[in-house]
Amino acid sequence: MLTHVRSGMRRRWVTFVGSFVALALGVGLMAATGLALAATFGAPERGPERFAAAPVVVRATDHLRVDTPTGTRSKPLRHPGPVRAPIADRLAALGRTVEDRTFPADVTAPSTGPDARVGHPWPVAAAAPYRLTSGRPPAAPGEVVVTTGPGGDRLRTGDRVRVRTPAGNGLRTVVGTVAGRGFEDAVFFTRDEAARISPAIDALVVHADATAVRRALGPDSGMDVLTGHDRRRADPDPDRDARALVSVNALLGTAAGITLFVSAAVVASTFSFAVAARRREFGLLRTVGATPGQLRRAVCAEAVVIGVLASAAGAWLGARAAPLLVGRMAEAGLAPPGFALGDASWPLHTAFWTGVSVATAAALVSCHRAGRTAPTEALREAAVDSRVMPVSRWATALLVLLAGVGLPALALAVDPGDLLGRKSYVTRPMLLIVGCALLAPVLVRPVARLLTWPPARLPGATGVLVRENTAAGVRRTAAVAAPVLITVALAATLTGTVATLEEARATEARTATTADFVVTPGPRGRPPAPAFVEAARSVEGAVVSVSRSTAVTVLEEDTALVTSEARAADPARLAAVSDLPVTAGRLADLDDDAIVVNEEWLTTRVGDRVTVWLGDGRRTSLRIAAVLATGTGDNGVYVTPRNAGGAGVDRIDIKVAEGADRRAVAAALHTAGAATDTRVTTRAAWLAANGPGPDDPTRTGLRMILGIALLCTATALANTLVMVTSDRGRDLAVLRLAGATTAQVLRLVAAEAVVAVGVGAVLGGGVAAVNLLVVRGALALLGVTSGIVVPWGTLGLVVAAAALLAALSAVLPASLALRTRPVELAGARE
Repeated sequence: MLTHVRSGMRRRWVTFVGSFVALALGVGLMAATGLALAATFGAPERGPERFAAAPVVVRATDHLRVDTPTGTRSKPLRHPGPVRAPIADRLAALGRTVEDRTFPADVTAPSTGPDARVGHPWPVAAAAPYRLTSGRPPAAPGEVVVTTGPGGDRLRTGDRVRVRTPAGNGLRTVVGTVAGRGFEDAVFFTRDEAARISPAIDALVVHADATAVRRALGPDSGMDVLTGHDRRRADPDPDRDARALVSVNALLGTAAGITLFVSAAVVASTFSFAVAARRREFGLLRTVGATPGQLRRAVCAEAVVIGVLASAAGAWLGARAAPLLVGRMAEAGLAPPGFALGDASWPLHTAFWTGVSVATAAALVSCHRAGRTAPTEALREAAVDSRVMPVSRWATALLVLLAGVGLPALALAVDPGDLLGRKSYVTRPMLLIVGCALLAPVLVRPVARLLTWPPARLPGATGVLVRENTAAGVRRTAAVAAPVLITVALAATLTGTVATLEEARATEARTATTADFVVTPGPRGRPPAPAFVEAARSVEGAVVSVSRSTAVTVLEEDTALVTSEARAADPARLAAVSDLPVTAGRLADLDDDAIVVNEEWLTTRVGDRVTVWLGDGRRTSLRIAAVLATGTGDNGVYVTPRNAGGAGVDRIDIKVAEGADRRAVAAALHTAGAATDTRVTTRAAWLAANGPGPDDPTRTGLRMILGIALLCTATALANTLVMVTSDRGRDLAVLRLAGATTAQVLRLVAAEAVVAVGVGAVLGGGVAAVNLLVVRGALALLGVTSGIVVPWGTLGLVVAAAALLAALSAVLPASLALRTRPVELAGARE
């Protein structure tokens, strides 16, 4: 058996090299994405930064905890409260305390533009610790100390700078500098001036025993006592790395799933064709007495040999490529700066054994039919492709297609919003892709006839030969079309769905926002200045709606805490600057005792009361005043400013009153904005600025996933066409003996390859069309009226690249084969 395996591999080395390359690349991609994915599981947390030298830190709890029949549930609070003055006085009796206050403090030097920083009182600098590198501590209201380093290298002791704080703008003198510690760019004020700018105490450093601090606070104080590693909870945005890693985990999980799916599909297709191409050999072996079991064992042994060698090579390639993948993700901003590979080895083992299993399974399935046919039947099938679809494949294909259509139909009837999630629109196309790939041998002939009908009507024999060769070589055409089908379907579905959802969100924003001007936090993330709010309200003819971003949490079915994004606004002014998609109730009925919810909530009957927790953790009962359509998920909850939970103003919508002078209002607003360093944008400019950009993380991740799919497709195309063309030496020689020139033969080979790519593109486009129609149906059921966005540019590039690669992969081996004399090729036998 082994002797036969070695002999077969020597005689058909092109076929085995193609299978080896396809499998090695697939395993390498699985190993690389798996190693990167494993790195997200055990990434270390940052240690304390701002309070690394503080013995004890006291701050308001930042989590909502609710007891339920199934245990205590917890959710982060959007706006934790301050440390109240009585608590600070009580803790001061235990030992020395230092009050921390944090507020925006943007610095503008004469030679630099605005530099986004945060302000603190100078006494808290020792908690990091910050140490003076020049100058002295601030001692008067107009004096500050600044950090130096990234973003602050040009500031020196003695500089006069303009500092913008929530209390206003003013000139100050830099009297000292401290070395930056990497986690913030800070400005330190005197203790009294910091208290004037930001009266609330954000945290309290206590130089006392932690047990005594807890005893003094009591169990129901609403304060957290942080020591040791827990002090990081008081750092700015302590969960930023965790959130980033969750996004990385989701992206890599999706990429790993796509990689496994595409790799398995193209490897199975490659092995399937490689076995199907040997039907003549199998028929001869059956004629001389080989049993079906012997054929299966021989093919299985070959697959295991190739599978083990290719999987080992792929695991080696994946281990070398994983650091490059991780580094590229960090450079693109998809992963946090400290993201690095760990020492996990299970992805390599998983990729290796997956490759061996896929190769063996593909070979077993492909050789099953050849092994059970009679010798004469096998020889007859070797001449022309007939009965290419056994009953088992028909049944599997129909079941998969039924699931691929039935599951989205069920979701449309039960929960349309679920179809708009990334997990859904990434995984949903796979069933339809598999179903169409299984039916490819049946679908190839009619689609190929359709595509070759116009060329066949042209003068000359090339068009007719392309049509007949494509129709006769169904397995060959299907093997080339399968990877193109997969890639086109994925590319069209993923990019089309993302673009369609983005257009739907943009449509919702255009419909919901009727304001003429919008003010939101700028690139530095700074909220609008209070002075601008006052100035805007004094502009004659301007209707100003000030709103705050907050959150409300509800306990659903006594088991799960669900947090919803919310906005707090004055109902009367909100109605003047927006047109929200109200499906029940009236927006005008919103008051301090009411809430506006959307259709995703369990309780949506107008007039019912719901118990919610506000952004600062306060529990209250509110009456449902109105219900909004779910839409794409951006239609959140609305409350009044009283229920904002401590949120600050972060958006101002301004409408020009009817009959007012629009130019005069715009000029007055821009003047107020220039005086307070606030950017006023028109509605159109705001909509454009808040749309997705080319460097949006979703698009960047999508490009990475599609790049993996394209790489697999390119390899599968090249391998399959090289194998196909190498086995067609006798056919090409017959054409040469019939009078065709070498150029004509090469054009014929290239045209057949391009037609096969076209067949895959048409089938993939059909799969994508079904999936995009499902997305459109879900949006319609959710009340969104935007249309489908078809990514014609992306599809054109994918199909053009596949056609070019297919033509080159077919022409190059054909040109090499045609160097041999046609008579010798025509008389050659396997």
